[in-house]
Amino acid sequence: MEREVSAKIRLYVEHPLGEAQTLPLSREQAHYLFGVMRLGAGAQVLVFDGQNGEWLAEVTQAGKRGGELCVLHQTKAQQMPPDLWLLFSPIKKARTDFIVEKATELGAARILPVQTAFTNAGRIQRDRLQAHAVEAAEQCGGTFVPEVAELQKLGSVLDHWDSARRIMFCDEGAAAAARVLPDLPGPWAVLIGPEGGFSPQERDRLQSLAHAHVVSLGPRILRADTAAVAALTLWQQAMGDWG
Repeated sequence: MEREVSAKIRLYVEHPLGEAQTLPLSREQAHYLFGVMRLGAGAQVLVFDGQNGEWLAEVTQAGKRGGELCVLHQTKAQQMPPDLWLLFSPIKKARTDFIVEKATELGAARILPVQTAFTNAGRIQRDRLQAHAVEAAEQCGGTFVPEVAELQKLGSVLDHWDSARRIMFCDEGAAAAARVLPDLPGPWAVLIGPEGGFSPQERDRLQSLAHAHVVSLGPRILRADTAAVAALTLWQQAMGDWG
């Protein structure tokens, strides 16, 4: 059962949570709580570890370079997202950050940047993107933080793909009347292409896969970050955990 609490600040911690657990704070966390938010001893915050739900904790030590929390009780049970991955081609820095943040908010379980024939970005800063996923989970009330994988070539990803996981292949070159997403249970992945679209070879390969389902996102060409949000929303509405 979820409990109502007045604490507004949520913090992701990398320590297993349980009643009366003591949590040491990193220097960055201490700076945020005590330097930015001006909290002190006795203040309460919400914490989650991605596995054991959300808990209410109290500040027991507050310092400039560190601090400590004591876990009081659970406020929310663990809520796992649907088994949905997002594959996308990195774009400009701020817009890639946006994709990771919105994918977290929309319930992606794993985020995989992929390099396609027309991908402009040759590398990513995975740690920075993972931090954006953590921040998005803290702000949206979720109890799960998706993993952001290292950048991989799309061809290599498809070479090792488990065919039990269906792919929602969002192709801007598909006809507007492309068949709608089939209502099939099991794990899924949403694939968004780069700003220049998929190459003919990539499109041919994806269309040849029995577990890949071509979906049109409408008559207008969407920016890659807009397409990611639209596609995740479409999948969640059709088969996700939106009720």
